[in-house]
Amino acid sequence: MALWEQILLGMGGLLMLFFFWPGAKAALERSKEAENPDWQGALIPIAIVVLFVIVLIMLAKN
Repeated sequence: MALWEQILLGMGGLLMLFFFWPGAKAALERSKEAENPDWQGALIPIAIVVLFVIVLIMLAKN
């Protein structure tokens, strides 16, 4: 990738970060105020998927 493409990509990433920051900040504040943060219900399926992908990678190497 050419240098000017990398610079343009970095500027685009910073612009997106600047554009989405107020919404992300508000979402983080709302999540802190949640009465029952049910992270375990989301982490278990994610962990299962990660383990499945690791097993697939190990099987593909053999």
